[in-house]
Amino acid sequence: MPKMRAVQISRPGGPFEIVEREIPQPGPREVRVKVKACGLCHADSLTKEGHFPGITYPRVPGHEVAGVIDAVGSDVPRWKVGQYVGVGWLGSYCGHCESCRRGVFIACANQRVTGITMDGGYQDCMLVPFEGLALIPEEINPVDAGPLMCAGITTFNALRNSGVRGGDTVAVLGIGGLGHLAIQFASKMSLRTIAIARGTDKEALARQLGAGHYIDSTAADPAAELQRLGGAKIIVATSTSAQAIAASIGGLSLDGRVVVLGADFTPMPLTTGALIGRRTGLYGWPSGSSIDSEDTMKFAAMTSVRPMTETFPLEKAQEAYDRMISNNARFRVVLTTGH
Repeated sequence: MPKMRAVQISRPGGPFEIVEREIPQPGPREVRVKVKACGLCHADSLTKEGHFPGITYPRVPGHEVAGVIDAVGSDVPRWKVGQYVGVGWLGSYCGHCESCRRGVFIACANQRVTGITMDGGYQDCMLVPFEGLALIPEEINPVDAGPLMCAGITTFNALRNSGVRGGDTVAVLGIGGLGHLAIQFASKMSLRTIAIARGTDKEALARQLGAGHYIDSTAADPAAELQRLGGAKIIVATSTSAQAIAASIGGLSLDGRVVVLGADFTPMPLTTGALIGRRTGLYGWPSGSSIDSEDTMKFAAMTSVRPMTETFPLEKAQEAYDRMISNNARFRVVLTTGH
């Protein structure tokens, strides 16, 4: 039987292991994708460290996948061999829980999560339920497409569902893997875009990406600076610092909202009385379903939004992961298979 490479984790906290596996055959409602590139995400640590409830091992991580369909199982409508596709966080959904019945598939109570509850993209080939597939425009290469399947869809989908309209003011808190894409998307949506980060070293980049204003949170109170600029209708919080998010809330305009994308499990100091006067608030936003990924890709192709990436070959998965987890990458790390 023909073999392929896979990078797996065999136990919580264990090392990445490069193993040979037989190339799998797709079952009913599945396709096989020949992986060209797979982005790394901080959520990959859920698999690496065993933090996701009920995860079983061995497991192949990776939920920012770009590749080509090279086999199609039975009962698969529409999808064909040779199509250029991506796979994100949501691998599949049950269709019968309350969230699915309401059409909110990303909140499915029984979802299959790529690279966590099913094997992901740190391998040459992977099996994918057809519900998880998104078409990728040919203009976007696989290295760019991978991160757009997670960081891209999360920021794009959060913005377009936030209620903002062209000309509204949006602040992006944090300029990292999510933030550098959020700035681009906000700017291309004709939103008045303000970047907030610590220090001045990212100011030139933020302006290059499309920010019209930059706030150094170490030199000025970000909330006061936002109010000086008229207040933000939406603050896209890509920073994982609960303290930084709390410090920005006072910068919201009337009916403004903080959209939390960066996960933190530290309690947030929040004065609830401050929310009342301007009717402000905060809420979280997950990524989206496969059609949302397609919409993200189409918009990125039309407007030339692209991630900034660093690439590593598949066999250097440990080095790539260490680079990603260090927060020193500018800004998304991507594994390539050489296909």
